Amino acid sequence: MSREYSLRAVEQEYAVVFPWYYFSQINEARHQPGTISYSPELIWKVLQETLNELNRNGFDKIIIVNGHGGNNAFLNYFGMAQLSEPRDYTLYWFRLEHSPEVAQKAAELTQEDEFDAHAGNSETSTMLATKPEVVHKERSGQQSGVDQERIKNLNHAYTGIWWYASFPNHYGGDGSKANAEAGELLINETVDQLVELIKQVKADETVPELQEQFYKESEKPLKTKQ
Repeated sequence: MSREYSLRAVEQEYAVVFPWYYFSQINEARHQPGTISYSPELIWKVLQETLNELNRNGFDKIIIVNGHGGNNAFLNYFGMAQLSEPRDYTLYWFRLEHSPEVAQKAAELTQEDEFDAHAGNSETSTMLATKPEVVHKERSGQQSGVDQERIKNLNHAYTGIWWYASFPNHYGGDGSKANAEAGELLINETVDQLVELIKQVKADETVPELQEQFYKESEKPLKTKQ
């Protein structure tokens, strides 16, 4: 869906959309048939070299539009790691802020989905709005999308197995309740925010200036004014 969001957004605010990019973090689904899971080192290097090449070809502001929740932690750290050495570009990561009003309207069209997550109510709705030919709602009951809560005994802790502990089928929610109209609402919410971000990034001078100042000060920290 991230490509769909991007293509719709640039119809309203010009930007260049990179070709399909498949090399993401998917270790949590290695037990699923058909999953192609590259090593952490490789996905890091491919993304970094892609950014380097985009910059070499004239792009000095780059926005990542992520389409997979499994990338969230990776992208947070990857973004911070950009400060490890000087860069000739600034990197931004688009992060959607869900509106309770839009969520409520979408829920009214699709019925409540208690575990609405991966391939659940919302995601299936957006697919119905864009690629209905690949959606088979009649198959949604073949596996369980209920949160199995297998590590609910652990409080105040993070463990990488958390997703598998909750949704081992890589399916969370009930896709049978999906609705294309609800999908359009959710898509438009995302696109509107992405359009806003593109405009802001184009006008932004603060991040490049701060980044340049940071790189200079980090070369000689003992001479940096405190």
